[in-house]
Amino acid sequence: MQKDYPILEFDPAPKAIIEPAELIEAADVPDHCVICFFGEILEKVCQAYGARCINENYWEDGPHHLYEIEVDGQRLALLHPGVGAPMAAGLLEETIALGCKTFIACGGAGVLDRDVAVGHVLVPVAAIRDEGVSYHYLPPGREVTPSLEGIAAIEQTLQKHGYEYIQAKTWTTDAPYRETPAKVALRRSEGCVTVEMEAAAFFAVAQFRGVTFAQMLYGGDDVSGDAWDQRDWNRQTSVRERLFWLAVEACLSL
Repeated sequence: MQKDYPILEFDPAPKAIIEPAELIEAADVPDHCVICFFGEILEKVCQAYGARCINENYWEDGPHHLYEIEVDGQRLALLHPGVGAPMAAGLLEETIALGCKTFIACGGAGVLDRDVAVGHVLVPVAAIRDEGVSYHYLPPGREVTPSLEGIAAIEQTLQKHGYEYIQAKTWTTDAPYRETPAKVALRRSEGCVTVEMEAAAFFAVAQFRGVTFAQMLYGGDDVSGDAWDQRDWNRQTSVRERLFWLAVEACLSL
């Protein structure tokens, strides 16, 4: 099993020493869950809809809450996954163990093409695995894909409301401060349109656990040139709220 590089030492054993389903007791939670990176939008929605906290997962940085709201008579769970693949994957694992089965995530991403406007909607159809988490869930490989049914639900929702979007390959990396010009050029040559920190891990965990998972992104900061252009990407409140509700509709349609 030993390889030249530890990241390649995939073990297909289905059970780990710390197994989420044994650590966490399944609960009465919604089947559907929207994973949202926009903390200010989650806070607003939870207040407006009288959300109740249905679970607290305690990590070293404090509790991570799983909320429930009702939308058009349907139960829906809401989760902020933190930032970065390890935490996002761990919180997804725990939410699956609780009983959620269908996930749509929404977040922002850096763009590798400056022609992708701030706020433009992107639907990842594959992720380059330039992080570490996915290699513990799937054999070594260059890419991982989300659930086809999840992609279809997102696209149907966007088309229903007349939103233009881009089917995109995304680059998932653990090191935002090491997105060098050469690396950006390489990923662009592979067809990547965006860069973020979680998608490949999300998709790998979902495949391993047999749940439905897809993701929506919006065009954020620009890393396509020699200098970073922040483009006020994280202040796009209306874009973020709109993307959240599109994710809700897509999730509940599954």
